[in-house]
Amino acid sequence: MDSGLHTFIVSDMHLTEAHEPDDVRPLWMAYKRREFFIDEDFAGFLEHIERKAAGPVELILNGDIFDFDSVTAVPSKDRHIEWLERSRGLGSEEWKSQFKMKVIIEDHPRFFEALGEFLMRGHRAIFVIGNHDVELYWPSVQRMLCDALGAPFPAGIGEEEEDEPVVFCNWFYLSGGDTYVSHGHQYDPNCVVRDPVDPLIEVRGKPRVRIPFGDLAARYMLNGMGYFNPHQSENYIMSAVSYLRFFFRYMLRTQPLLIWTWFWGAYATLWISLRTHWLPPMRDPLLVDDKVRSIAARSRATPSMVRKLNALHVPSATNNPFRIARELWLDRAFFLLVVLFFSWQVVLHINIAWPISPLWVFVPALILMLPYAAYASSVRPTVFETPLLTEHLAELIFKITGARRVVFGHTHQPQCERVGPVTFYNGGFWSKAFADPECTIRLGEQTFVWIRPAGTDGERTAELCVWQASEETPVRALFAEPGVAAEMQPA
Repeated sequence: MDSGLHTFIVSDMHLTEAHEPDDVRPLWMAYKRREFFIDEDFAGFLEHIERKAAGPVELILNGDIFDFDSVTAVPSKDRHIEWLERSRGLGSEEWKSQFKMKVIIEDHPRFFEALGEFLMRGHRAIFVIGNHDVELYWPSVQRMLCDALGAPFPAGIGEEEEDEPVVFCNWFYLSGGDTYVSHGHQYDPNCVVRDPVDPLIEVRGKPRVRIPFGDLAARYMLNGMGYFNPHQSENYIMSAVSYLRFFFRYMLRTQPLLIWTWFWGAYATLWISLRTHWLPPMRDPLLVDDKVRSIAARSRATPSMVRKLNALHVPSATNNPFRIARELWLDRAFFLLVVLFFSWQVVLHINIAWPISPLWVFVPALILMLPYAAYASSVRPTVFETPLLTEHLAELIFKITGARRVVFGHTHQPQCERVGPVTFYNGGFWSKAFADPECTIRLGEQTFVWIRPAGTDGERTAELCVWQASEETPVRALFAEPGVAAEMQPA
């Protein structure tokens, strides 16, 4: 890669379908309304970076640009759709992924128009697949995206031409030989794709993309609880007291059966996660080397790098069924049922020798609730429990790729720090997230990583920046790369 190019890295736009206002439930999925789309912001961003670069730009769209998990629309045509899909969104079979891509394209014309014009002026876009847009693995979906952009579909399964305007990378991309770019979900046990080289599995005789546990939870739980914004973990990971407060404030009148919605959504998530996790990948042994070479060519790596980097991925949380049941709160639901059942059995056995009122069931229940409450309060969510990039992982990435800079997204937390031998950036996010269902308290800013061309010393330099579309000076630097550990402070 030409070190004279400007490289811009953005992630986590979460483009999905538009949700029309609901008169009965005015706050239901309000964060998905058109008024909160980032399309115009992104169009202005493309115009600005083009002026700043004054030459070809390498734009890396680093995962979760599209949010297939949040699309709940279903086709009106007479096609077989399971009842769960009608209420929570389609699965990941090829035609279903195509339908969701079509919905996203139709609802975001400005985004595709702006990016298409940007590509026509000689720039490049590299799509690094994340966990929420894992269905981009389908070549037919990639072709739909290219058609919407007016760009040619990348030619050749194992070749990548230097001038191709659009490139799709399975999970990473090496920019300029010095920067390893990955969405970061492969280092998150809750969202890791088990086999990004061969992501397809066969379910009831039909191929589909294997969806990670965390994304199944978003589909089958959060899509049914539309007051929780999935774009920011603080909106749906709360304490029991916070959940109760939230329920009485927002959901008592419009979704009084929330507990039932949660329970069967959590059960569906657990069942489908376990069922699909253990299925073998649809792997043709005669094509393994071809696939690895194709991934390597598109990612600017070697086949050896692809195999070694694939070995670095963390084990899925689904390996431990109790862990994901605990993450879904199903463990506490089960133990609560055990407490109630045991309490009732105590009263029944006493009643055989000495008739007593059924209300006495509350006595053993209250006694047993003490250890139950102690257990429940001891459980902590594991979402982003450990850093995506540890020192050990940074050392291995450096040894495998030679990259001295690593850029992730995924956590939605802008970050820059020294980790082992590399400088680590998290590019943050672009989707508009809010702290309240009314969508009045904005969370975060639209951040990106800007890697400037090599200077006289032959080294490229990077900055973590904020895009402020409405400001006179729209780009504000958060942190410029010094190569040493420091706290990120606004400029």
